[in-house]
Amino acid sequence: MTDREIIRLFFARSEKAIRACKTKYGRLCRSIAMHVLGRREDAEEAENDTYLRAWNAIPPEEPAHLGAYLAAVCRRLSIDRLRADKSRKRGGGGYRLSVEELDGTLADLSDGPAQTVEWKDLIERFLDTLSADQRRIFLLRYWWTLSVKEVARETSCGESAVKMSLSRSRAKLREFLEKEGF
Repeated sequence: MTDREIIRLFFARSEKAIRACKTKYGRLCRSIAMHVLGRREDAEEAENDTYLRAWNAIPPEEPAHLGAYLAAVCRRLSIDRLRADKSRKRGGGGYRLSVEELDGTLADLSDGPAQTVEWKDLIERFLDTLSADQRRIFLLRYWWTLSVKEVARETSCGESAVKMSLSRSRAKLREFLEKEGF
């Protein structure tokens, strides 16, 4: 079933839309949630919450890319759950580990001008400075929160090459942010 057909089902308020999303994008959503949360039960709940959020948002929203839309919703819901769990001292999954790698680069950005910056534009400009391979590795690790081993498998690179690329990208990010005044 195509994304257009699934979106038409949402607009028709047919529950088949949820089943079609689960069939087509369930594995992607579970993977994202699992990498962020680290627990199968929490990942399954985040996946189901993603479909509920889509049900409540479509219509009136009409995403151009349903898979990307569901992935972004699932990621946001998973991060929100992780933050809530962290406040209850439950821990977290791969997301926490990947963000810890960026701590030295992104330290203290919450102070000062960072609050007024459009972060999306800033990150997009930074990503444009990377080669296609570096950008893919960076996004797989820090957006999709794959482990280094999984990134290596996805990109057909060795783990040491992935680690080196990530290290260089973090250094470039640090330099980029300094040039931007952070």
